[in-house]
Amino acid sequence: MAVIGRGSRGGSGIRSMFSYRIFVSAILTFLFLATISVLFSSNPNNHHDTALETTGHASMPRSFLELNSNPLETRLGLIHKQATDHLALVNAYSAYARKLKIDSSKQLRTFDDLAQDFLDLQLKPSYQAAFDSDGPVDEDILRQFEKEVKDKIKVARTMIVEAKESYDNQLKIQKLKDTIFAVNELLVKAKRNGAFASLIAAKSTPKSLHCLAMRLMEERISHPDKYKDEDPKPEFEDSTLYHYAIFSDNVIAVAVVVNSAIKNAEEPWKHVFHIVTDRMNVAAMKVYFKMRPLVGGAHIEIKSVEDFKFLKPSYVPVLKQIESAKLQNFYFQNRAENATKDVNGMKFKNPKFLSILNHLRFYLPEMYPNLHRILFLDDDVVIQKDLTALWSIDLNGKVNGAVETCFGPFHRYDQYLNFSNPLITEKFNPKACAWAFGMNIFDLDAWRREQLTDQYHYWQKLNKDRTLWKSGTLPAGLITFHSTTKSLDRSWHVLGLGYNPSVSMDEINSAAVVHFNGNMKPWLDIALNQFKNLWTKYVDNEMEYVQACNFGM
Repeated sequence: MAVIGRGSRGGSGIRSMFSYRIFVSAILTFLFLATISVLFSSNPNNHHDTALETTGHASMPRSFLELNSNPLETRLGLIHKQATDHLALVNAYSAYARKLKIDSSKQLRTFDDLAQDFLDLQLKPSYQAAFDSDGPVDEDILRQFEKEVKDKIKVARTMIVEAKESYDNQLKIQKLKDTIFAVNELLVKAKRNGAFASLIAAKSTPKSLHCLAMRLMEERISHPDKYKDEDPKPEFEDSTLYHYAIFSDNVIAVAVVVNSAIKNAEEPWKHVFHIVTDRMNVAAMKVYFKMRPLVGGAHIEIKSVEDFKFLKPSYVPVLKQIESAKLQNFYFQNRAENATKDVNGMKFKNPKFLSILNHLRFYLPEMYPNLHRILFLDDDVVIQKDLTALWSIDLNGKVNGAVETCFGPFHRYDQYLNFSNPLITEKFNPKACAWAFGMNIFDLDAWRREQLTDQYHYWQKLNKDRTLWKSGTLPAGLITFHSTTKSLDRSWHVLGLGYNPSVSMDEINSAAVVHFNGNMKPWLDIALNQFKNLWTKYVDNEMEYVQACNFGM
């Protein structure tokens, strides 16, 4: 490009100020300092000759006569300095644009055009004739020159402000941090809202389930002679058979567990199902299985919690605790504006933990004193294969056979127990691997020998104020069966179908038992659709009350 000069007087050689060998960080530093200098400096007294070499496009050397005390010449010097400084900035941004390999960008072309405008302005014949002469500076020409320079400076400043965001890595980093923070805030809010919605779902009974229970009760009341209790069968205590324990108040869920087990059993007549429910649902449960008897000769025993006379608050610590007003408030006093403050704590406020049905698993040896082994199943599981091999697994003297759930740092003891409490710290390893409740084969003889129910009582009494663990039965199980649990192959029990949409279908298809643990139960509208069919295919849709209650299968 052409070089701005004042005729042949005082012309200075082109001095190199930019080099392609300068590191990008140095260019950024220069850009920042130069911008601050131009935008905030108002010192017009530097009259030394200067020359700014461009990146190969343009330069505006200072070639005016040494200024004297004439105010117009002082003013001309100030205008010249402003134009020169802004030309340097424009060329600097243009050079950095090339470093970023955006030569074809509109922004780069604009910088080049602006630099050329500064040059063309000084090379105008009218200005050269006026400023190169030895006479005084013409004020009108100076005013016009000043106006044009300021207009171009204004454009340059606007462009620099816009371009700074593209070239300033620190600014980019800060903007990215601000964006991440804002998105994270939205994510936290969404999690809180989701946790609160899940809590509401957990506290609510779906209309279809309520309908089924009411229809079954109506049937019981209408035909009392048809549904008289039968005498206990000898199979209920036959230790040579395969015994299951299922504790639930959900009729349809229990029916699915039983149906799936029988349909996949090689010898269904050897399987005995012990169902325990609460007083409100025991009649409905009995009517259902009376109307739809088990196929293949399988056996079913249905009892109420009240049938086990030893389950009294004087013996069962958790019964006394769940009846306390303090614990009732913990679970049920949730205002909408407060319920979402602790996202991680929401899962511990599921009111199912207040049901004694959830704690019966710790009394299996006393509930079934004549049995040696029993398979405990949650009501939200589906059996996909014959399970009889579980009764022949060598537990090596252990009490509990269960699938471990830890991977990496997840599902370790420190996620369930309070290791700030010295009682926990002294007894347990925070990195010990947790295991799953929901499909557990228990050696009841080893349980009795180890007196684990007494151990459970000991720890449950210490946790009356929830200082050792928040709530639920898994932490109590991890403590009670600590060092007495044998790890089973993972294919026996696959979890997560009630909250994790990423569970592998290969894992599911090879599993003996799949578990819909989580709030998205398969009998709810919020169930994960890709897994729901695994459960619904075992629903007895031919049962008249299931049809009448519109389970939407």
